[in-house]
Amino acid sequence: MTAALAAVAALAVVLPAPALAATEPSPTPTPTSSIAPGTTVFTLAPVSNGVVRPGDALTVWLSLQNGTDAELAATEVTLSLGRTPLASRTALRDWLAGDLDEAAVQPIATKALDPVAPGTDEETALTLAPEDPALAGLTPGVYPLVASYPSEAGVVSSTSAVIVPDDGRAPVDIGVVVPITAGPREEGLLTADELTELTAPDGALTSQLGAVTGTDAILAVDPAIPAAIRVLGTAAPQPALAWLAQLEALPNSRFALQFGDADVTAQLQSGLARPLAPKSFTYAMSPDDFPPATPSPEPEPSPTSSATAIPSTDASLPWTEELLEIGPGDRDATYWPADGTADTDVVTTLGGLGTDDTTALTVIPSATTRAGAAGATVAANGTVGDAGVLVYDSDVSAALNEGSELEETWLRGAPLTAATAYLAFATAESSGPLLVTVGRGEDRSRLALGTAITAAAAAPGVEPHTLTVLTAGDPAALELTDVDASPERAAAASALVGDESELGRFATILDDPSLLTGRERNAMLQVLGIAWVGDPEWPTALADHREATRATLDSVGLLPTTPTNLFGSRAPLQFWVRNELPYPVNLVLYTTPDNLRLDVQGETTVVATPQSNTRVDVPVQARVGRGEVTLTLQLRSPQFVAIGEAETVDINVWADWEGVGIAALAVVVGGLVVVGVVRTVLRVRRRRRGVDAAAAGDETPGGQAAGAEEPSGEASLPAAPADGDGEK
Repeated sequence: MTAALAAVAALAVVLPAPALAATEPSPTPTPTSSIAPGTTVFTLAPVSNGVVRPGDALTVWLSLQNGTDAELAATEVTLSLGRTPLASRTALRDWLAGDLDEAAVQPIATKALDPVAPGTDEETALTLAPEDPALAGLTPGVYPLVASYPSEAGVVSSTSAVIVPDDGRAPVDIGVVVPITAGPREEGLLTADELTELTAPDGALTSQLGAVTGTDAILAVDPAIPAAIRVLGTAAPQPALAWLAQLEALPNSRFALQFGDADVTAQLQSGLARPLAPKSFTYAMSPDDFPPATPSPEPEPSPTSSATAIPSTDASLPWTEELLEIGPGDRDATYWPADGTADTDVVTTLGGLGTDDTTALTVIPSATTRAGAAGATVAANGTVGDAGVLVYDSDVSAALNEGSELEETWLRGAPLTAATAYLAFATAESSGPLLVTVGRGEDRSRLALGTAITAAAAAPGVEPHTLTVLTAGDPAALELTDVDASPERAAAASALVGDESELGRFATILDDPSLLTGRERNAMLQVLGIAWVGDPEWPTALADHREATRATLDSVGLLPTTPTNLFGSRAPLQFWVRNELPYPVNLVLYTTPDNLRLDVQGETTVVATPQSNTRVDVPVQARVGRGEVTLTLQLRSPQFVAIGEAETVDINVWADWEGVGIAALAVVVGGLVVVGVVRTVLRVRRRRRGVDAAAAGDETPGGQAAGAEEPSGEASLPAAPADGDGEK
């Protein structure tokens, strides 16, 4: 059932416009008007893109959109047709622009239009039968068609055309270029969530791929889209992987746009010799998302073999070239600048970027060639000097782009009829194959985009072909008109290149500088994307990107220092390195004193840890003398690139106080030792005197100790009389 529904949906895209509009659906209820408030828009939109062959009916949509606050009264619309074909595409351009020649048309039918309520639309169909006399006898050509109605402000008209094809003329080869892009972005790669949304069944990328499926459209693919899917590896959303597989399976010829569809003109006008390209995607990949492929079983070695094969199981990240591949049939060296911006200098520069195997081609609008500006049809294959160009028809492409952005069938027929009418003149006048584009529109539905592609590829008198066929013949020599440069975008590109150069020097602090430079290159290319041209938000996006770059440049540096006192001859000084990056960084701290009071280690290697502050110890030695020393501190990368601002710190040196302090301490300690020794000696002497005194107090008057026995064998001697006691 799913496959059947998909087949039906694909068929709806590739069916010719007449089949799509044949049912003439009537909206129920009438949709809300999307035009500017306070305005009304009246539109004439032929069915079948205005193609009427002999025997066909002519059906047109008449719609009136009311953006005012008042109801528009019922009115009668008159349809008028000219019997004389328009003479040239210049006449067609004037007619569609409202340069009316009332004498050139005659009324052929009328239709009542109901009242239109405020803020709503009213649509109705008007059909002329094949046998209507107004359609009889029309020879091949493009005829003026107009619808009008009276109003209080005068007659309101809407012009279109009827195309009677010449089916006897040989078809002209045509190529229809369809861009596959993701719109304006600031970040380098789409996230997984964004990819999921864009590749959902109703996503913008799904609509683009669905619109080209089954057609011969030439795809102009932004390589940032497949790269964003591939860098996620096994973590990529399943819808995105399916979308990528479908892109790779398409047989359409294709070429790669610049990464992010970056504006090559702005880059070259900024002074670059060639457009920039991505450097690396390492920053966006995780090895865990790229498991090693299961090796094939190795055959058993023969009995005589002395070696055994061991398959490698190391995981490896894909190369940049692999990530950027856009599928088979890719033509190298093809550039598509923003519409109408490439002058002769830009085309010449791009023309010199070919390879030995492939000639460089620049896709340009016919309006910037002198022939195209004069109203002539310009063939696709041409040269400007020696540079190859692919020229797309400006009138046809502008109308296709407008049609691809309209969802309402009753409105879409108007620009697609204009595209078919311009193609009628182009096929009659062209001397070679033709090229058209559907423009770089955004948020286009599969049906609207597919209908625009079909309007060009299935137009009368054309046959769609690949790029190879379009460029096979001899190119026509062309001259370009003067093209006004955009100084704002060139200046922005120059500023971004300067910022990137500064960041590249800063990134030398990393083991792998591409972790920063790869991210920066991809993001700056996205900011230069052509989808931003004319967007009022672009200056803000540019300023935000440059501010983010400056923040990265300021993410590593020294923390502020404070004055320090140094007491002693040797001591390490401590400083702190701030690292706000998610990666470790390699630095060298250069320390320079302003006088000779300090000997400082001039270079100190630092490995600062991610998202933290890292302490750095710098050994110093004070010389004899006291005073103030100012140290200048500068971080540099191993390649001597200055990182952050230099810092200064004042050091108060008190080097000779160390000797004085030691001497004073020695005196104090020595004094304490002497005092201790003296006190100890005195204490010992006092103890000895005390012992002697106690011993003396315990002896008898005769000198013998009390209680002592007489020595045996010796007579006792009489005591000596006291003085005066022995005399009578």
